[in-house]
Amino acid sequence: MKQFLILVLTLLFFTNCAKKTNENLEIEKVETPFVWEAANLYFLLTDRFNNGDTSNDINFNRTQETGKLRGFEGGDIKGITKKIESGYFTNLGVNAIWMSPVVEQIHEGTNEGTGFTYGFHGYWTKDWTAMEPNFGTAEDLKRLVEVAHKNGIRIVLDAVINHTGPVTKKDPLWSSGWVRTGPKCTYDSYENTIACTLVENLPDIKTERDEAVDLPPHLVEKWKAEGRYEQEIAELDAFFKRTGYPRAPRFYIIKWLTDYITEFGIDGYRVDTVKHTEAFVWQEFKTECDYAFATYKKNNPDKVLDDTDFYLVGEVYNYGIDTGQYFDFGDKKVNYFDKAFHSLVNFQFKWNAKQMDYETLFSSYSKHLTTDLKNHGTLNYLSSHDDGQPFDAAREKPYETATKLLLAPGTSQIYYGDESARSLIIEGTQGDATLRSNMNWEAIANTAETKNIIKHWQKLGRFRANHPAVGAGIHKMISKAPYLFSRHFTKDNYNDVVVVGLNLQKGKKALDVSKVFEDGVVLRDAYSNQDVTVKQGKVVVNSEFGIVLLEVV
Repeated sequence: MKQFLILVLTLLFFTNCAKKTNENLEIEKVETPFVWEAANLYFLLTDRFNNGDTSNDINFNRTQETGKLRGFEGGDIKGITKKIESGYFTNLGVNAIWMSPVVEQIHEGTNEGTGFTYGFHGYWTKDWTAMEPNFGTAEDLKRLVEVAHKNGIRIVLDAVINHTGPVTKKDPLWSSGWVRTGPKCTYDSYENTIACTLVENLPDIKTERDEAVDLPPHLVEKWKAEGRYEQEIAELDAFFKRTGYPRAPRFYIIKWLTDYITEFGIDGYRVDTVKHTEAFVWQEFKTECDYAFATYKKNNPDKVLDDTDFYLVGEVYNYGIDTGQYFDFGDKKVNYFDKAFHSLVNFQFKWNAKQMDYETLFSSYSKHLTTDLKNHGTLNYLSSHDDGQPFDAAREKPYETATKLLLAPGTSQIYYGDESARSLIIEGTQGDATLRSNMNWEAIANTAETKNIIKHWQKLGRFRANHPAVGAGIHKMISKAPYLFSRHFTKDNYNDVVVVGLNLQKGKKALDVSKVFEDGVVLRDAYSNQDVTVKQGKVVVNSEFGIVLLEVV
């Protein structure tokens, strides 16, 4: 009798802890795991997002007049931290932030043909071992990571190994053992994409070199003037002793970049100009990133979020998901996923979003991610900082932008201001400056239409963040009209199932979910925030919206 009672109580416990679907997936009330394949990643230019400390707006006497939106505008790390604390990112469903590079930039500016420009974007490195003071201090970055982690947000920094910043009167050319200043890349072969400079006056690091090279004299002089030469040398000695690597240019930079992992506990790197550097460099970089991340976790057990691996996503310009794991240079194909990147930025998504309907888009991406890209990922975007052909430059389709980006399989990349229809067409700018205006906080606070747009992004973003099935689950169409689909995701003892309806009629709508949920299951429409119960295989949602986001209560 006692054994019988124990059996009954056990059955009751599991009945209350889980809901069953028709596909025998148990929806257990366990903690939602973080999955990079399903992450909602917010990309921002540190200088353009939010000014949290006006005292650091001018450094190194960078006061020369620039082209429009080509100087430092004041955004900084403290400004980002304040927005994390305010709940701005959490309300958007953002669970990872990718920041443009924060290392010290060249002190002077230059003109590449689009107006005099300072290194506000972060891609013109002067010193990999120092923070750019316009963006903040090491303490600022440490606090940002801590606050982000406390709010369930991962931090991804931006890594540049391919080149230094331009040469100016204040910024000497690195020695010949470190860089080449020509020829200029022609991009018609593998070699002519790598052993060359991207543009004039952007010295290319000799990443292919294995011979030892001394530190550039100007860097030694700088460190001595700042009183940290001995410390930097001691750290370099320890790194090269541990690894056995030659003191070649790429290994110095790999050491300097991985220091940000061991010191601050960042969670990933987006890597710049990947295809302009030998593929083996990224395998070496991954090895040291993984070592640094494991070291940080070992040294800071109280700050470990979970067992998620360090994230590496690469920018292989013009890579598209259709080519699977390979990028074709014409004379050579390279697999950058091989022992290197978890994901690559998907330059194809914006075209697919324009040319495909929802089902074609979603089903094709689900197929790619469960076949040729299985165990890897893709980073989808619809606008970015250096893509002059965004999905919706005029910001005429902000709702469609959100729906396609945030509900597509794969990792979503929101570019700052996507959610608020920040203008991408700025009169008087030249080149990519038009894509890099200041965040439109005033419109967010005061414009009714902007508030409505953000509300749509928030609902979809939180739904994605709450359900790894959205980005990492298996996609199945339930019905074409009305358009309904399901996503299923499982990991260990975690099961996640959602049903989404798009382009539905407004008002009362009866939706057949019998292929996914059994009668009696209580669901919530996360878009209209109402609970519904499955009866005779259907749910009835009465809302003013043409979209339904169904989740198990």
